[in-house]
Amino acid sequence: MGIEDLGKQAADLAGKAKTFAEENADKVGDALKSEQAEGISDRLLDGAAGLANKVTGGKFADKVDEVRDNLDGKIGNE
Repeated sequence: MGIEDLGKQAADLAGKAKTFAEENADKVGDALKSEQAEGISDRLLDGAAGLANKVTGGKFADKVDEVRDNLDGKIGNE
């Protein structure tokens, strides 16, 4: 399997994901606002923020926290 094949498969998968999201927008929206999504997103966002702060030595901690909080407000129910 060549790189072109992988690219085609990725494009096909992205198209299928887009179609699914469009056809199930209400369900996707409900899932993103669930308690389960809140817990998962909090762990992921905390981990990403921690990694960013570690890599930058905390130099941009205020901006990292701002971005983390902004994203957190868009996912989950809190």
